[in-house]
Amino acid sequence: MILKSVTYIKEKSQQGFPFQLPLFQSLESLHFRKNVTILVGENGTGKSTLLEAIAEQAGSIRIDATYTNDSIQQLSDQLKLTWSARTKEGFFLTAEDFVNYVKRVSDMREEAKRNLEEIEVEYKDRSPFAKNLASMPHNNTLYELQNLYKDGLEFKSHGERFLDFFQSRFRPKGLYILDEPEVPLSPMKQLSFISMIKEMTKKEAQFIIATHSPILMAIPDAEIISLDSLPPQSCPYEDLEHVQITKSFLESPERYLRHL
Repeated sequence: MILKSVTYIKEKSQQGFPFQLPLFQSLESLHFRKNVTILVGENGTGKSTLLEAIAEQAGSIRIDATYTNDSIQQLSDQLKLTWSARTKEGFFLTAEDFVNYVKRVSDMREEAKRNLEEIEVEYKDRSPFAKNLASMPHNNTLYELQNLYKDGLEFKSHGERFLDFFQSRFRPKGLYILDEPEVPLSPMKQLSFISMIKEMTKKEAQFIIATHSPILMAIPDAEIISLDSLPPQSCPYEDLEHVQITKSFLESPERYLRHL
């Protein structure tokens, strides 16, 4: 594994969120033994908070992050990471970050086009060399976006753009920390996403994923860690409450719905 473990060093002086959560009252360490680690737990257990703090301490690039709040920064300062090899590849991504990132990419593309149109007018009486020099950074922006995302993430469905983004940004030996990546994905697209993850693990990439999706929880050879257990511990797929409830509901939805 690239990242082998996370140790939480408690400080008695820490109070308030997120330190009062049962997860952080009981957490000592997490060990990553597989290329894919799945973190599961009910809403409010602290999955996203823990994931963000790990990413902060790891120095992961955060897609479209504008800030990290003080509580996450304080928590990350209390995490000790053990590596087999540090990597600069990879990123941290939440579903909300991705929505903002797509808008920013679209804005960058449109701004570059507007600037080129203005240069055509402003430099019409100047030398081709001067015009090309002024145009260069904006043409580079368009070229890089085209090279990464072809015709544009913004022109595809939410699920399609999400998969295209990952396809363009996955790199061998990267560390990918993902918070609920299933949000924009249909069940079929989640299967496509699993296929992409399998291909990347063959190239020594590592994934740490927080999810509510029983489909993603079934990623082959992943280790599932339940944060509902205190302290967190590995849990077989078949024993997960998410899996049991989903299976039971699909077998007999009327049994659940008649009580609502």
